[in-house]
Amino acid sequence: MKRMITAALAALALAATTAVPAHADATVRDGKVSLSVKGHGLSVRRAGGWINSLGTGVRARLYTVDHGQRHTLTRWRDVTPLTYGTTRMSTVDWTLNRRFRAGAWLCIEFHHTDGTPCAQIRP
Repeated sequence: MKRMITAALAALALAATTAVPAHADATVRDGKVSLSVKGHGLSVRRAGGWINSLGTGVRARLYTVDHGQRHTLTRWRDVTPLTYGTTRMSTVDWTLNRRFRAGAWLCIEFHHTDGTPCAQIRP
């Protein structure tokens, strides 16, 4: 029963996020958080993201949702703060070189921040 509730909550959370279909190559935004996925077909070469703010101790990680199950893909990683004129942001990037199952969702989350953009990987 607990597993069914967890899967239902993951599906509901996924439906509430901003998501777009991707051919392993997309940029998605949810509020002030963005996700960038680079690759071809079902293979993702790189993924990363940015948040439109600067902060100390900001961290991010990638996760997948496949068949209603959430799986952590990367560990928490510190972001790099950048300033371009009046634009302030924090970025993070991973080299994945990984193939995903068709229909899987690749998502990013920043701790202490709303917004978890996801891209659906499709052939």
